[in-house]
Amino acid sequence: MNRTRSRAVVPDQACVAAVDLARFAIEENVRPDEVGEHLGVEGEGDRIVTHYFASLDRAYQGWRWAVTVARASRARNVTVSEVVLLPGSGALLPPQWVPWSERLRPGDLGVGDLLPTSDDDDRLAPGFTEVDDDVDHQMIFEYGLGRARVLSPIGRDRAVRRWHSGESGPHTPLAHAAPAQCSTCGFYWPLAGALRTGFGVCANEYAPDDGRVVAADHGCGAHSEAAVLPHQVEPTSPILDDLTYDTTEDPSEAGLAGSVDVNGSEPLGHS
Repeated sequence: MNRTRSRAVVPDQACVAAVDLARFAIEENVRPDEVGEHLGVEGEGDRIVTHYFASLDRAYQGWRWAVTVARASRARNVTVSEVVLLPGSGALLPPQWVPWSERLRPGDLGVGDLLPTSDDDDRLAPGFTEVDDDVDHQMIFEYGLGRARVLSPIGRDRAVRRWHSGESGPHTPLAHAAPAQCSTCGFYWPLAGALRTGFGVCANEYAPDDGRVVAADHGCGAHSEAAVLPHQVEPTSPILDDLTYDTTEDPSEAGLAGSVDVNGSEPLGHS
């Protein structure tokens, strides 16, 4: 059995001695006060050495400058290959990059944004696999009028679990405090198809879930039978007897008499 042995890299002494050349290469790009002490060298290959310097920049604490120098075969001069800033053991680093498909969360999609779906998305299935007794989907598909893809059983099961465990499910404080479940509410509109027995749409404009899909065992205080108001009897108008009337004496005129006797024989006027 043949084993490949890796030959230990012996640093080139001319490259190792090029400390000042490496420092000067850094100072050409940054201020001299941002370059710290020489931390050491590392052999990269034949006549290739990397010099490390501490970074004194406060924005890059824990980082270090790396300058790779090289020397051509049978040449005396050492040249600079590259200058980079590398993180050290205690360097402040950004979070690990996550693909957009894993970073996306519900509610992130804004106006004008487009969310692509892959061809092998397991939540979707070919449109002709949808079965409905009311419509001849095969005929619609042949005419090119049907949907290209529909919800697959996997996508449906994920939606069921997400809806049932979310804010519109039975495990929320709102549902626990409800007087009854949505399935017994008059404003509950069941979905069609296989999800009819488990989910519906709330049609109560005063409910917090109006226009949203809710679980049948969800609930809220806007239940149609939560508090039914009794029928109020409106008072009738008073009946007025306008056929007869009674005369009464005005109390303010009682006991008042005039200064002239209307029954006397004294003529009226001035004498």
